[in-house]
Amino acid sequence: MSRPIIAILRGIRPDEAVEIGAALIDAGIDRIEVPLNSPDPLDSIAALAERFGGQALIGAGTVVTPEQVRAVHGAGGQLVVSPNFDAGVVAETKALAMQSFPGVFTATECFGALAAGADGLKIFPAFKLGTDGLKALRDVLPSECPVYAVGGVGPDDLATWIEAGADGFGIGGALFRPGASATNAAAKARLFTAAYDRAHGG
Repeated sequence: MSRPIIAILRGIRPDEAVEIGAALIDAGIDRIEVPLNSPDPLDSIAALAERFGGQALIGAGTVVTPEQVRAVHGAGGQLVVSPNFDAGVVAETKALAMQSFPGVFTATECFGALAAGADGLKIFPAFKLGTDGLKALRDVLPSECPVYAVGGVGPDDLATWIEAGADGFGIGGALFRPGASATNAAAKARLFTAAYDRAHGG
């Protein structure tokens, strides 16, 4: 079962990327982003894409320029996640047949991103918008638009966010921090997958 949970591996090193990636996929998270402000991020993305490209969606986070989009594509990434909405980044992402998830916060940004061709929306920082804010946005957004809550979401409140209208999540520090072991990352991943499954009646 593929769940709409993106693991944000900020700070991961290339020499540990495959081990951490394998642990996450085994725990049920098969969408992985390596933020571009991590050490040698393109090397990590390349290693993950080569090993898991056939069974997981691998890409980059903190992508803010079209040049970075091209670099991620060159490394084998298929997912582009940004902290902001930039029409040029979305356009380049779609031109290369990659998935685009720009960061948005307001209705204006949401509709601008969708008009530019985004595949889904990253509500960031979600903890600042809150579940009431998300409910208000969902009232006006297209029902088929995937909305991911990112920033400050933990396994204990996953169900509350889903009830408010979140389709998926991007999980960073609550899942992985630099220096964490694969075992630790897998244990945290299982907390999130279990919470997601419970929220959906599993």
